Amino acid sequence: MNRLDNKVALVTGAARGIGEAIARAFAFEGARCYLSDIDDTRGQAVADSIGGNAVYLRLDVREEADWQAAMARIVADAGQLDVLVNNAGITGFESGSGPQNPEHASLDDWRRVHHTNLDGTFLGCRFAIQTMRAKGNGGSIINMSSRSGVVGVPGASAYASSKAGIRNHSKTVALYCAEQGLPIRCNSVHPAAILTPMWEPMLGSGPGREGRMQAFVRANPARRFGRPEEVAAVCVLLASDEAPYVNGSELTIDGGILAGSAVSPGASDD
Repeated sequence: MNRLDNKVALVTGAARGIGEAIARAFAFEGARCYLSDIDDTRGQAVADSIGGNAVYLRLDVREEADWQAAMARIVADAGQLDVLVNNAGITGFESGSGPQNPEHASLDDWRRVHHTNLDGTFLGCRFAIQTMRAKGNGGSIINMSSRSGVVGVPGASAYASSKAGIRNHSKTVALYCAEQGLPIRCNSVHPAAILTPMWEPMLGSGPGREGRMQAFVRANPARRFGRPEEVAAVCVLLASDEAPYVNGSELTIDGGILAGSAVSPGASDD
Protein backbone atom coordinates (compact mmCIF):
# COMPACT_ATOMS: atom_id res chain seq x y z
CA MET A 1 0.00 0.00 0.00
CA ASN A 2 0.85 3.72 -0.25
CA ARG A 3 2.87 3.44 -3.48
CA LEU A 4 0.84 6.32 -4.94
CA ASP A 5 0.56 8.54 -1.88
CA ASN A 6 0.11 12.25 -2.70
CA LYS A 7 -0.56 11.53 -6.37
CA VAL A 8 -3.63 12.68 -8.28
CA ALA A 9 -4.79 10.38 -11.07
CA LEU A 10 -7.45 10.38 -13.77
CA VAL A 11 -8.62 7.07 -15.25
CA THR A 12 -10.93 7.20 -18.26
CA GLY A 13 -13.45 4.49 -19.04
CA ALA A 14 -13.47 3.52 -15.37
CA ALA A 15 -17.08 2.42 -14.95
CA ARG A 16 -16.23 -1.24 -15.53
CA GLY A 17 -13.61 -3.72 -16.62
CA ILE A 18 -9.94 -2.78 -16.76
CA GLY A 19 -10.60 0.89 -16.00
CA GLU A 20 -12.51 0.05 -12.85
CA ALA A 21 -9.73 -2.29 -11.70
CA ILE A 22 -7.11 0.41 -12.28
CA ALA A 23 -9.11 3.00 -10.36
CA ARG A 24 -9.54 0.61 -7.43
CA ALA A 25 -5.84 -0.23 -7.40
CA PHE A 26 -4.80 3.43 -7.57
CA ALA A 27 -7.08 4.40 -4.70
CA PHE A 28 -5.88 1.41 -2.66
CA GLU A 29 -2.31 2.58 -3.16
CA GLY A 30 -3.13 6.04 -1.83
CA ALA A 31 -3.85 8.13 -4.94
CA ARG A 32 -6.70 10.59 -5.15
CA CYS A 33 -8.37 9.01 -8.14
CA TYR A 34 -10.79 10.66 -10.52
CA LEU A 35 -12.87 8.10 -12.41
CA SER A 36 -14.42 9.17 -15.69
CA ASP A 37 -16.90 7.58 -18.07
CA ILE A 38 -20.10 8.33 -19.97
CA ASP A 39 -22.05 5.75 -17.94
CA ASP A 40 -22.81 8.09 -15.05
CA THR A 41 -24.82 5.62 -12.99
CA ARG A 42 -22.23 2.88 -13.07
CA GLY A 43 -19.31 5.30 -12.75
CA GLN A 44 -20.75 6.96 -9.66
CA ALA A 45 -21.50 3.58 -8.11
CA VAL A 46 -17.88 2.50 -8.58
CA ALA A 47 -16.58 5.73 -7.05
CA ASP A 48 -18.96 5.38 -4.10
CA SER A 49 -17.86 1.79 -3.51
CA ILE A 50 -14.19 2.81 -3.48
CA GLY A 51 -14.76 5.54 -0.93
CA GLY A 52 -12.99 8.74 0.02
CA ASN A 53 -10.07 8.48 -2.41
CA ALA A 54 -12.35 8.31 -5.47
CA VAL A 55 -14.31 11.00 -7.32
CA TYR A 56 -16.49 10.42 -10.36
CA LEU A 57 -16.68 12.93 -13.17
CA ARG A 58 -18.34 12.64 -16.56
CA LEU A 59 -15.93 12.76 -19.48
CA ASP A 60 -16.63 11.86 -23.08
CA VAL A 61 -13.09 11.39 -24.34
CA ARG A 62 -14.14 12.34 -27.88
CA GLU A 63 -15.07 15.87 -26.81
CA GLU A 64 -12.44 18.56 -26.37
CA ALA A 65 -14.71 20.61 -24.13
CA ASP A 66 -15.13 17.65 -21.78
CA TRP A 67 -11.36 17.35 -21.41
CA GLN A 68 -11.07 21.06 -20.67
CA ALA A 69 -13.75 20.83 -18.01
CA ALA A 70 -12.24 17.70 -16.45
CA MET A 71 -8.77 19.22 -16.17
CA ALA A 72 -10.16 22.45 -14.73
CA ARG A 73 -12.12 20.49 -12.12
CA ILE A 74 -9.14 18.36 -11.11
CA VAL A 75 -6.81 21.34 -10.79
CA ALA A 76 -9.44 23.29 -8.83
CA ASP A 77 -10.05 20.37 -6.46
CA ALA A 78 -6.61 18.81 -6.11
CA GLY A 79 -4.20 21.40 -7.48
CA GLN A 80 -2.39 19.05 -9.86
CA LEU A 81 -2.52 15.99 -12.09
CA ASP A 82 0.21 13.37 -11.70
CA VAL A 83 -1.15 10.39 -13.62
CA LEU A 84 -3.45 9.95 -16.60
CA VAL A 85 -4.62 6.54 -17.80
CA ASN A 86 -6.18 6.78 -21.26
CA ASN A 87 -8.23 3.62 -20.92
CA ALA A 88 -11.59 4.48 -22.53
CA GLY A 89 -12.15 2.58 -25.74
CA ILE A 90 -14.57 0.60 -27.86
CA THR A 91 -14.23 -2.50 -30.03
CA GLY A 92 -16.67 -1.32 -32.67
CA PHE A 93 -19.00 -4.27 -32.15
CA GLU A 94 -21.02 -2.79 -29.28
CA SER A 95 -24.01 -1.90 -31.47
CA GLY A 96 -24.03 -5.18 -33.38
CA SER A 97 -22.68 -3.58 -36.55
CA GLY A 98 -21.52 -5.71 -39.45
CA PRO A 99 -18.07 -7.05 -40.38
CA GLN A 100 -15.08 -4.84 -39.70
CA ASN A 101 -12.64 -6.57 -42.01
CA PRO A 102 -10.62 -4.51 -44.51
CA GLU A 103 -13.04 -5.31 -47.33
CA HIS A 104 -16.39 -4.66 -45.69
CA ALA A 105 -15.91 -2.25 -42.78
CA SER A 106 -17.95 0.89 -43.31
CA LEU A 107 -16.29 4.28 -43.20
CA ASP A 108 -18.69 5.33 -40.43
CA ASP A 109 -17.71 2.35 -38.25
CA TRP A 110 -14.01 2.95 -38.97
CA ARG A 111 -14.30 6.59 -37.93
CA ARG A 112 -16.39 5.81 -34.85
CA VAL A 113 -13.77 3.43 -33.44
CA HIS A 114 -10.89 5.80 -34.17
CA HIS A 115 -12.82 8.77 -32.78
CA THR A 116 -13.09 7.14 -29.37
CA ASN A 117 -9.88 5.15 -29.19
CA LEU A 118 -7.30 7.24 -31.01
CA ASP A 119 -8.76 10.76 -30.91
CA GLY A 120 -9.63 10.26 -27.25
CA THR A 121 -6.08 9.22 -26.44
CA PHE A 122 -4.64 12.12 -28.43
CA LEU A 123 -6.80 14.63 -26.55
CA GLY A 124 -5.97 13.04 -23.20
CA CYS A 125 -2.24 13.24 -23.86
CA ARG A 126 -2.48 16.82 -25.05
CA PHE A 127 -4.38 18.06 -22.03
CA ALA A 128 -2.30 16.00 -19.61
CA ILE A 129 0.95 17.45 -20.95
CA GLN A 130 -0.40 20.99 -20.65
CA THR A 131 -1.71 20.43 -17.13
CA MET A 132 1.41 18.69 -15.89
CA ARG A 133 3.65 21.32 -17.48
CA ALA A 134 1.74 24.14 -15.80
CA LYS A 135 2.30 22.65 -12.36
CA GLY A 136 5.89 21.66 -13.08
CA ASN A 137 5.62 18.42 -11.14
CA GLY A 138 5.95 16.00 -14.05
CA GLY A 139 3.88 12.88 -14.27
CA SER A 140 3.04 9.61 -15.96
CA ILE A 141 0.75 9.06 -18.95
CA ILE A 142 -0.38 5.46 -19.48
CA ASN A 143 -2.12 4.66 -22.74
CA MET A 144 -4.17 1.49 -23.09
CA SER A 145 -3.28 -0.20 -26.36
CA SER A 146 -3.73 -3.93 -26.94
CA ARG A 147 -2.17 -7.05 -28.35
CA SER A 148 -4.22 -5.99 -31.36
CA GLY A 149 -2.02 -2.92 -31.67
CA VAL A 150 0.98 -5.16 -32.38
CA VAL A 151 -0.53 -7.80 -34.68
CA GLY A 152 -3.22 -7.65 -37.33
CA VAL A 153 -6.80 -8.71 -36.64
CA PRO A 154 -8.64 -9.48 -39.90
CA GLY A 155 -12.11 -9.24 -38.37
CA ALA A 156 -11.50 -6.08 -36.34
CA SER A 157 -9.50 -3.85 -38.64
CA ALA A 158 -10.66 -0.55 -37.14
CA TYR A 159 -9.95 -1.65 -33.59
CA ALA A 160 -6.50 -3.02 -34.45
CA SER A 161 -5.59 0.12 -36.40
CA SER A 162 -6.68 2.40 -33.56
CA LYS A 163 -4.66 0.44 -31.00
CA ALA A 164 -1.60 0.48 -33.27
CA GLY A 165 -1.98 4.25 -33.49
CA ILE A 166 -2.06 4.46 -29.69
CA ARG A 167 1.10 2.37 -29.51
CA ASN A 168 2.99 4.72 -31.81
CA HIS A 169 1.56 7.94 -30.38
CA SER A 170 2.73 6.92 -26.92
CA LYS A 171 6.30 6.85 -28.16
CA THR A 172 5.87 10.23 -29.83
CA VAL A 173 4.55 11.73 -26.60
CA ALA A 174 7.46 10.28 -24.63
CA LEU A 175 10.00 11.72 -27.06
CA TYR A 176 8.25 15.09 -27.25
CA CYS A 177 8.20 15.50 -23.48
CA ALA A 178 11.87 14.54 -23.27
CA GLU A 179 12.69 17.03 -26.04
CA GLN A 180 10.84 19.71 -24.07
CA GLY A 181 12.73 18.88 -20.89
CA LEU A 182 9.51 17.82 -19.19
CA PRO A 183 9.66 15.08 -16.54
CA ILE A 184 6.60 13.40 -18.05
CA ARG A 185 6.76 9.73 -18.98
CA CYS A 186 4.44 8.06 -21.46
CA ASN A 187 4.09 4.30 -21.92
CA SER A 188 1.58 1.97 -23.53
CA VAL A 189 0.06 -1.18 -22.05
CA HIS A 190 -0.95 -4.08 -24.29
CA PRO A 191 -3.41 -6.55 -22.74
CA ALA A 192 -4.78 -9.60 -24.53
CA ALA A 193 -7.83 -11.71 -23.63
CA ILE A 194 -8.59 -10.03 -20.32
CA LEU A 195 -11.88 -11.31 -18.91
CA THR A 196 -14.05 -8.19 -18.79
CA PRO A 197 -17.76 -7.55 -19.53
CA MET A 198 -16.77 -6.98 -23.18
CA TRP A 199 -16.42 -10.75 -23.56
CA GLU A 200 -19.80 -11.70 -22.11
CA PRO A 201 -21.82 -11.59 -25.35
CA MET A 202 -19.32 -13.99 -26.95
CA LEU A 203 -19.02 -16.32 -23.95
CA GLY A 204 -22.68 -16.47 -23.03
CA SER A 205 -23.94 -18.50 -20.11
CA GLY A 206 -25.05 -22.05 -19.44
CA PRO A 207 -23.25 -25.37 -19.84
CA GLY A 208 -21.32 -24.35 -22.96
CA ARG A 209 -19.64 -21.32 -21.42
CA GLU A 210 -16.55 -23.13 -20.12
CA GLY A 211 -15.95 -24.75 -23.48
CA ARG A 212 -16.20 -21.43 -25.26
CA MET A 213 -13.77 -19.88 -22.79
CA GLN A 214 -11.25 -22.63 -23.42
CA ALA A 215 -11.62 -22.25 -27.17
CA PHE A 216 -10.79 -18.55 -26.99
CA VAL A 217 -7.57 -19.11 -25.03
CA ARG A 218 -6.41 -22.37 -26.63
CA ALA A 219 -3.61 -20.59 -28.51
CA ASN A 220 -2.45 -18.73 -25.41
CA PRO A 221 0.55 -20.31 -23.62
CA ALA A 222 -1.11 -19.51 -20.27
CA ARG A 223 -4.29 -21.34 -21.34
CA ARG A 224 -6.48 -18.88 -19.48
CA PHE A 225 -7.95 -15.39 -19.61
CA GLY A 226 -6.11 -12.60 -17.86
CA ARG A 227 -7.70 -10.68 -14.98
CA PRO A 228 -8.27 -6.91 -14.90
CA GLU A 229 -6.34 -6.79 -11.64
CA GLU A 230 -3.26 -8.06 -13.47
CA VAL A 231 -3.41 -5.11 -15.85
CA ALA A 232 -4.01 -2.74 -12.95
CA ALA A 233 -0.86 -3.97 -11.20
CA VAL A 234 1.28 -2.96 -14.18
CA CYS A 235 -0.40 0.45 -14.28
CA VAL A 236 0.36 0.98 -10.58
CA LEU A 237 4.04 0.37 -11.34
CA LEU A 238 4.03 2.83 -14.26
CA ALA A 239 2.21 5.44 -12.19
CA SER A 240 4.54 5.12 -9.22
CA ASP A 241 7.99 6.53 -8.54
CA GLU A 242 9.39 3.02 -8.92
CA ALA A 243 9.63 3.28 -12.72
CA PRO A 244 11.29 6.65 -13.45
CA TYR A 245 13.42 5.19 -16.26
CA VAL A 246 10.55 3.43 -18.02
CA ASN A 247 9.55 5.74 -20.85
CA GLY A 248 8.30 5.20 -24.38
CA SER A 249 7.94 1.51 -23.63
CA GLU A 250 5.19 -0.98 -24.39
CA LEU A 251 4.31 -3.54 -21.75
CA THR A 252 2.44 -6.64 -22.86
CA ILE A 253 0.09 -8.52 -20.52
CA ASP A 254 -0.92 -11.45 -22.64
CA GLY A 255 0.03 -14.75 -21.03
CA GLY A 256 2.93 -15.06 -23.48
CA ILE A 257 0.94 -15.13 -26.72
CA LEU A 258 3.16 -12.58 -28.47
CA ALA A 259 6.23 -14.64 -27.57
CA GLY A 260 5.17 -17.31 -30.05
CA SER A 261 3.77 -20.81 -29.68
CA ALA A 262 4.15 -22.92 -26.57
CA VAL A 263 3.51 -26.06 -28.61
CA SER A 264 6.29 -27.66 -30.66
CA PRO A 265 5.50 -28.46 -34.32
CA GLY A 266 3.68 -31.74 -34.53
CA ALA A 267 3.01 -31.92 -30.80
CA SER A 268 -0.42 -32.89 -29.56
CA ASP A 269 -2.70 -30.18 -28.20
CA ASP A 270 -4.07 -32.60 -25.57
